[in-house]
Amino acid sequence: MAEHLASIFGTEKDRVNCPFYFKIGACRHGDRCSRLHNRPTISPTLLLSNMYQRPDMITPGVDPQGNPIDPKKIQEHFEDFFEDLFEELDKHGEIESLNICDNLADHMVGNVYVQFKEEEQAASALRSLQGRFYSGKPILADFSPVTDFREATCRQFEENSCNRGGYCNFMHVKQIGRELKKKLFGRYRRSLRFSRSRSRSVSPQRRRERDERHRGDYQDHRDRGDYHGSGRRSTDRSTDRRDRHDSNRDRRRRTSSPIREGSEERRARIEQWNREKEENP
Repeated sequence: MAEHLASIFGTEKDRVNCPFYFKIGACRHGDRCSRLHNRPTISPTLLLSNMYQRPDMITPGVDPQGNPIDPKKIQEHFEDFFEDLFEELDKHGEIESLNICDNLADHMVGNVYVQFKEEEQAASALRSLQGRFYSGKPILADFSPVTDFREATCRQFEENSCNRGGYCNFMHVKQIGRELKKKLFGRYRRSLRFSRSRSRSVSPQRRRERDERHRGDYQDHRDRGDYHGSGRRSTDRSTDRRDRHDSNRDRRRRTSSPIREGSEERRARIEQWNREKEENP
């Protein structure tokens, strides 16, 4: 039974818990919903309800005076709001995602979802936002159960094929330009690369130990005559070659044949042999 309840939790088959509140942190029935809205006591995600006010809030593409608004102006207005909010929330920690709804239904219009990397960062941001105002309206912030925005967003809207328009019950996330996204979220990638480069760099202590070790190796090489730059090994080689040459020369002297005698010496020696022979026949 417990496994069955766990498998259907937050789905349409769950008759106890509201699936819309579980998926998108908002429900069109609000507090009048027949199912439970389990509000988290801690979460990495905050919901700032109805915070973003579109300039064409009453009629899409038209200002309150009934004049048409250039779509570029609408996008500029949105990106200015996005950047201001990002810079304020970034003071509390790394932002994983910042999603702003483009829906028109009362429970979704202008909803802002900010997901931090850590729950403690979200808690810090929540404390700082309580009691504050934006554009003359109080900021309504609370923890949100949404942690996977793939389940909360409308896939048809991403494919430009949602036939419910702004009154869809799933999130229609308004996108910012590539340059602004790179400017805001790129700071985390740069910070990560910097921290990695610092972790790979050698500490001053290790650098000193390495230098001392190299100096010791250098001295050992000099003592053994292995360091070519000192000139000692070449000198030793020359001495060895001279010693070997002298040794070979002495060996040749010892093993060479006697010096040959002259002709007069040979005749005198022969005469002496003849006399000795005559005297001792």
